[in-house]
Amino acid sequence: MDVLYLGPRSGTCLDRANALRRLGANVEHLSLRELLPPSRWVDRWTWHVGGHWFGRWIDAALAKALHGRAFDLCHVDGGEWVTPAVIERLRQHARRVVNYNIDDPTGPRDGPRFEAYRQAAPHYDLLVVVREENLPELERLGARRVMRLFRSADEVNHAPRRISAIDALAWASEVLFLGSWFPERGPFLLDLAARGVPLTIRGPNWHKAPEWDRLRAHWAGGAVGGDDYAKALQCARLNLGLLSRDNRDSHTTRSLEIPSLGGLLCAERTAEHQAMYQEGAEALFWGDARECAEVCLAALADEDRRARIARAGHERFLRDGHRNERVMQRIVDAALDAEPVGASNGRGGLEVAA
Repeated sequence: MDVLYLGPRSGTCLDRANALRRLGANVEHLSLRELLPPSRWVDRWTWHVGGHWFGRWIDAALAKALHGRAFDLCHVDGGEWVTPAVIERLRQHARRVVNYNIDDPTGPRDGPRFEAYRQAAPHYDLLVVVREENLPELERLGARRVMRLFRSADEVNHAPRRISAIDALAWASEVLFLGSWFPERGPFLLDLAARGVPLTIRGPNWHKAPEWDRLRAHWAGGAVGGDDYAKALQCARLNLGLLSRDNRDSHTTRSLEIPSLGGLLCAERTAEHQAMYQEGAEALFWGDARECAEVCLAALADEDRRARIARAGHERFLRDGHRNERVMQRIVDAALDAEPVGASNGRGGLEVAA
């Protein structure tokens, strides 16, 4: 199967493209961002005004890049610059056009950024999302077929590493939060530290926090990726799983990546987290900073219990199969099963794929 994959050649997007390759697909991976000018103003305009303004630029660049090419499937990862006109261009080269978006493209936080996505929703053969809230919102936008999945970890990038003595010294931590700063996260982590939690923070933009002067001592560095990312999570005794309220998170990719790597997930209690792991046996959950601190300190005081829960969480993750190859296979199967936009299928309204 020949797949045209449109998305960044980095991060979890690249992981998903490589998962398709491991499944046997011939993948042509194009980064739409690389088809646009390198100026940072492109990104600022996309985030604050809308990516749809660059649709004509993308369309012209794809006309050149795809001349004479044909694919069984075009997989759009994200889609902030893919307008209805761009999809029409893609249809000249691919039998099916699908979109997988792990952000919140119909939510309030990133509204301007995903204007093109919302305009294009009725034109995709299949839309794949990770939030229940997206389903009725996409129906109102005219989407014809939607599949909702949990996020996934990668079989290769999120497989446990062999940890050397040097790795252990470099990456060891008691309670780690690895992630970006958001306004609600500074007060929460500061509260944990005040309650005696031995906290380490890694990730970008923490200098923007109003609490930075008091959090600085806990910050161990900016963004990490690849093996360093895996080792940081794997070498922490506990890993905090914080959600973004503005992004309407009930779980995140780290909810899968941490147990995939054998780490212990200590996350906010949500219905989705409780569906993924048995509380107290496969992961630790909490409802506020006070409970989080109590849960962390209790786990740190009982190494046998801490290690037992981490092992059980890893085993549960492996059983449930929230991994990229399985997710990508489901998307491909659903996409090829879908009738193309414009075909009469006798059904009206939104179809939610199983």
